[in-house]
Amino acid sequence: MSTTSPSAPGPEPAGPEASGADQTNAAIRRLVDAQTTDGAWPSEEYELLLVEWAAAMRDDATEPVP
Repeated sequence: MSTTSPSAPGPEPAGPEASGADQTNAAIRRLVDAQTTDGAWPSEEYELLLVEWAAAMRDDATEPVP
């Protein structure tokens, strides 16, 4: 049986080459990583970030590739 360790998250994109989806995805990761095991979950904030991420994915898909 082989075991694998979870891969470390890559660096967060920054600057003009970072898409809106990348930036929102990084915010979602920070939110999830900041959670404790006390059972509280910021569902409203998470839902808003998911909506932003979905919108950014649509925007990124419609932008012309340089």
